[in-house]
Amino acid sequence: MKQIPVVLETKFSGLNFVNRGKVRDLYDFGDTLLIVATDRLSAYDVVMSQGIPFKGKVLTKISEFWFEQTQDIIQNHLISTIVYDYPSSCKPYWRDLEDRSMLVKKTKPLPVECVVRGHLSGSGWVEYQQSQSVCGIHLPKGLLESSKLPEPIFTPATKEEKGKHDENITFGRMENIVGRELAQRVRNVSIEIFKRASGIAESQGIIIADTKMEFGLDDAGELVLIDELLTPDSSRFWPKDKYEPGRGQSSYDKQFVRDYLNSINFNRKPPPPELPESVIFKTSALYLEALKRLSGKELV
Repeated sequence: MKQIPVVLETKFSGLNFVNRGKVRDLYDFGDTLLIVATDRLSAYDVVMSQGIPFKGKVLTKISEFWFEQTQDIIQNHLISTIVYDYPSSCKPYWRDLEDRSMLVKKTKPLPVECVVRGHLSGSGWVEYQQSQSVCGIHLPKGLLESSKLPEPIFTPATKEEKGKHDENITFGRMENIVGRELAQRVRNVSIEIFKRASGIAESQGIIIADTKMEFGLDDAGELVLIDELLTPDSSRFWPKDKYEPGRGQSSYDKQFVRDYLNSINFNRKPPPPELPESVIFKTSALYLEALKRLSGKELV
C-alpha cells in the first residue's frame, strides 16, 4: 500500500515553541499563538506511536467550519488559518503549516473540559448503568446504550495533564472551580452551540452524540471559545442512517481505534501497541468522510 506521509511533531527553529500536547504543537508570538495540528492520535489518553494520514488537516478544517457557524453565539479565538497572515518568521514553514494550523488570540484557558451529551454513550453510559445519572444529573429509567436524551446535558470534567485521565465532575464542583456566574454562562453557551451544530450535522446525515469544548478568558475577562471545536477527536459522530439504540454505534471518529485497542485488551497505559495498517487507513478515511459530509470540503 502506498505510504502517505504523516506529521508526528514539528520543530520550527526560530519560532517560540512552548508546548506539545496530545495532538497539537504550540508556538507563542506574544499576544497570539500558533496552533499546529499534527497527525498524532491519542486514545484512552495514550498517544499512539503512529500517525493518521490527513488527521491534523481534517481537525483544522472542521474546527474552522464550526467556528464560522457559531461565531454569532460566542466569540472564538481564531484569527486566521491562511499562512500568509502569519508572522513573517513563519514564512520558511508555510508548506508545513498549510491546512493544519491556526493563528489564534491568546487567552487564559478555564481549567475544565466542557462536555455536552445528546446521547448516552462512553463514560456516560457506564455511569448511568451504575447510578441512573451522569455527573449528578438524574436521567429517566430504561435508557439504552446510545439512547437519545430528552435534552442535551452539560457534564463537565477536570482537565488533566497528558497521560492522565480527565475526571467527570458535577456542575456544583465546576461552580466551585470557576465561579457560579461563569460556570452558568459556559453551560448555557455550550448547550446552545451543541444544539446549533447538531441541527447542521443531522441535515448532513451525522448524529453528534456528544462533544467536548474548551473556553478561555481574554485580557478583558470576556469568555472566548478556544482550542478545537466539534471535531472527530473531541466528539462522537455517528452515521444517522445506521443509528440504532441498544448498542455501540459505527462512527466517523477515533472510536474505530478504541475498538481495536479493546479487541487486543490494551491496558490503556504507555507504551502504545503497534496499529495495523488497515486500522490506520480506515481511521484516516473516516476522518476525511466526516470533513466532506459536514463542510463539503475535500483534502484528497
